[in-house]
Amino acid sequence: MATLTLKNIQDAVRDGAAARCRAILQPAGGEGTKVFPPTYAGAVYAIEKRRLPNFTEPVDCVLLDSVQSQANRMEEVLQQAIDYETLKKAGVSIPLINVDFTPFWDPEHKDEKLSDEMRLLEPVGNVSSLQAPHRIADAILRDSVVDEEGDDKGKPFRAKKESDESSYGQKLRRVSNANATALFELCPTALLFGMWDSTGPKGGLGAKFERAMVSEIVGVAASPGVRSSSRIDPLAIRLDAGPLYQTADGNGWTLDAAQAKKDKSKPLFIGKDGKPSEANHGNIKPDLKDKKGQPFHGGVTISHADQTTVISFAALRRLRFPVKGEQTAERNLAAQTVLAALGLCAATLAAESGLDLRSRCLLWPTETLGWELLVKPGKSGDKRELTSETAITLLKEALDAATKQGLSWREEPLKLRPSDDLVKLVVKSQQFAIQSGGEE
Repeated sequence: MATLTLKNIQDAVRDGAAARCRAILQPAGGEGTKVFPPTYAGAVYAIEKRRLPNFTEPVDCVLLDSVQSQANRMEEVLQQAIDYETLKKAGVSIPLINVDFTPFWDPEHKDEKLSDEMRLLEPVGNVSSLQAPHRIADAILRDSVVDEEGDDKGKPFRAKKESDESSYGQKLRRVSNANATALFELCPTALLFGMWDSTGPKGGLGAKFERAMVSEIVGVAASPGVRSSSRIDPLAIRLDAGPLYQTADGNGWTLDAAQAKKDKSKPLFIGKDGKPSEANHGNIKPDLKDKKGQPFHGGVTISHADQTTVISFAALRRLRFPVKGEQTAERNLAAQTVLAALGLCAATLAAESGLDLRSRCLLWPTETLGWELLVKPGKSGDKRELTSETAITLLKEALDAATKQGLSWREEPLKLRPSDDLVKLVVKSQQFAIQSGGEE
């Protein structure tokens, strides 16, 4: 296959419809190895019939990774490329907004000024715009503060009143397809993977950007399996060795009924009947049925998995990038090309890092990935190879071309600090999680 070039991308973004990559995947363990799809409400897999090439009749397919999940995985590999300085070594930066929770992680209580309601029980670290579920429109960023130049107290990143919020928030009030410059500068992935500013000051009327890039992984010819349940206890604790009582302080169990809880409004036994199994002791007899008498969800076997990734150039062409109220066709094309190159880079990094979707669902491409540029109706373009090294180089070339058109994005991370109320909410949630044993 020929290698993809910047001119290929520029020409396709200007005149074409999309870039497409279809990859055949197999489990890392080899053909026929069982994989485990995600489970949805009611503990079910997303199975449906699809019409596919090489199949005369509709075939059972199972969703292995959704469009939303694929977008998050591509953002994750971009974050890793930043953290490991893979991009930096190539002279590339990606805009990032960080909310820093590290000052509130004080396990040794060294900071006397930090009250208990502001001291995290578990570390949170940094949460970036590549990690927040709704990208730059996420409530974590909204409920944080930015210390702008000359303002030591800081201003809310977003606020109901425009006069109360940061200059960045004021710019975000005005973003639209016709004015996407602020998002390009601060969070270009929102233009690539989509965004709805529903938590901002305009609520449901906030700006919406469609997904210009979508990817999905589907298991083809899926056949469901079963899963056994068993456990051998090295202590050989018998189920009739109980009952186990709740201790008076509620922090554990005891065999001594005299030490059990006296509060009649709360359970006396551990679990339902105080059997050692309620405290995760004892053997579990091998079984193929769950408690409702239905087979355990035991994964599926598939003929193969099909990953389809599409970048819509038509969607990118709807975006405009004015500077100081003026826009040019050359600048718009340069910015749109950067976004296309960013999408190609994210997809390539994700593919090469290994598609480890969840426990027992690691997939691997069976062939070299190739991208088709769909330019002329009725014709599929020749497949062009793209490695992560080439993809990063293309992104840098696209950024350099955009800079010459007077458009660049932020190179240093924008640092936010969480508001006091947001920290208190996290701390309180962690306290409840510990008290309830992590159940909700």
